[in-house]
Amino acid sequence: MSIDESPSVPPLSDAAPVSCRTFLVVVDESEEMRAALQFASKRARNTGGQVALLHVIEPPEFQHFAGIGRLMSAEAYTKAEETLHRLAAEVNNTTGHFPMLYIREGEPAKELLKLINEEPSISVLVLAAGTGPEGPGPLVSGVSGKLANKLRIPVTIVPGYLSDEEIDFLS
Repeated sequence: MSIDESPSVPPLSDAAPVSCRTFLVVVDESEEMRAALQFASKRARNTGGQVALLHVIEPPEFQHFAGIGRLMSAEAYTKAEETLHRLAAEVNNTTGHFPMLYIREGEPAKELLKLINEEPSISVLVLAAGTGPEGPGPLVSGVSGKLANKLRIPVTIVPGYLSDEEIDFLS
């Protein structure tokens, strides 16, 4: 399943022009994602750009029964859609424009690269580094390591511990 821009997204006329700089944020449940979202929203507002949000649903690990796997995928999609629409309202409050929304299913790094290559309007990837002892996170590690030569756009890595005031100052 690869579903982009769900039908309940506001009409294109409410969105920012496609020709402007687009800041892509990968949405997950991590605490540091909020820093990336706020940074991207503020940069978009301050530079006349727009925001795009990507939520990747990882396939269920337990797939012995196809019906259970489909049910798990449907529940994950519904949750992803709810999360994206909640965050889209926040982005709209900051930027004055509704973001582009993408939901993909698969391995996050692969789906991220596919979206960046499919969408020419995406011009900056904004990620936040994790603050825990396990390190910056798999996507941050990937784009600063083995995936770096596969990206066609720059990556902004926001320290996940930054306060709202620090992000405001930097953006």
